[in-house]
Amino acid sequence: MKATASSHKRDRLEARITPEQKALFQRAAGLTGRSLTDFVVVSVQAASAEAIRTHQMMELTARETQTFAAALLNPPEPSEPLRTGASRYRKLVNRE
Repeated sequence: MKATASSHKRDRLEARITPEQKALFQRAAGLTGRSLTDFVVVSVQAASAEAIRTHQMMELTARETQTFAAALLNPPEPSEPLRTGASRYRKLVNRE
C-alpha cells in the first residue's frame, strides 16, 4: 500500500544507526530530493516488497520444471497410508 500525503500516520519506527550510516542516508536523500524520513521510509518499503516477492517465488531449472509438470499431468497412485489418512479425514470432516 502506497502512503499518500493524506494518509494518517500513527506508528513510529526508530533505529540506532552509526554516524556514517546517517551521513550516507542523508546524502542519498538529498540527491533524490527527499527528506531523510521520506527517503528511509520509501527505501525500506521497496526493500520489503522485494524481499516478500523474492520469497514468494519459486524458481525451477528446466529439468525441475519438466519433472514437476510430469507429476501434475501423470500423478502417481496414492499409497495405502495416504488412502487410509484421507478416509479418516473425510470421516472427521463429515461429522455433524
